[in-house]
Amino acid sequence: LDDLAQRYAGAQAVLEATSNYYHIHDTLSEHLDVTVAHPKKINQIADTDKKTDRVDAKELARMLRLNSVPESYVPTEEVREARALVRGRQTLVENRTKYANKVHGLLSDHGITEDVKPLTVEGRESLRGLSIPTPFDTLLESYLDLIESLTEEIQKLDETIEERAGSLKETQLLMTIPGVSYYTALTIYAELGGIDRFDGDKEVVSYVGLNPVIRESGDSRIEGGISKRGSGRVRWLLVQAANTAVHTSNDEYLSRFYDRLASRKNSQKAIVAAARKMLVSIYHMLDRREAYDPPGVTA
Repeated sequence: LDDLAQRYAGAQAVLEATSNYYHIHDTLSEHLDVTVAHPKKINQIADTDKKTDRVDAKELARMLRLNSVPESYVPTEEVREARALVRGRQTLVENRTKYANKVHGLLSDHGITEDVKPLTVEGRESLRGLSIPTPFDTLLESYLDLIESLTEEIQKLDETIEERAGSLKETQLLMTIPGVSYYTALTIYAELGGIDRFDGDKEVVSYVGLNPVIRESGDSRIEGGISKRGSGRVRWLLVQAANTAVHTSNDEYLSRFYDRLASRKNSQKAIVAAARKMLVSIYHMLDRREAYDPPGVTA
């Protein structure tokens, strides 16, 4: 890659934002003007009858020459590291949940219906005291050992994530919001990236997929559910944070908003709307580099 970049030094290059593009982008950028194309928006390539690497490359080159490449955001090294941490933690949690489900399935197969919690220390101790036939007892022990090991690794990663969140100005600001922990703060920062790449709060809301889907036909205008585009991880965390802010932390600003909506709509719609309002606050906090201090609430 480095030899290729040096050979065409000063020229333009374009590549798709595939899973391994960071290294390619960084290496080529030492000598070339590199544009990263958004893979989902390159409909011209996806719709071709003949799809090969050579055809794709030729089409990308044509689009670059016409200055019509739908560009993808290239995160900084700092954002990449934050993404690696929070996404790595999520992978460990998902794996742990998978083995916890296997434990429940194994017990169900043997008619054991008592409520057990393999994710807790007490629950695992209780499960180790059960008597089930071979080889299922061995399987149960293996699942419990894996859950224990994954829990330890998650705890180690949590320490690193907490340290990283405490070291960044952006996440320090986010943690001034009631209900936003260090993990939530670092995830929001990692998934949004540089806030200056958005033109306004509406663009951020759309990017995360919390914007309502609107359908217009003639004189009718119907506002449906949220679009659910973008990061499902951030949407879920924002809804959890909004729940904490409204029901536990008694955030006056969000609570008033939630109560007003919940009286007219159901509580689920109201909490999603509160999450959207929190995201709007997050945009302005990061854009202005200010702590959380909405109208009527002291910081």
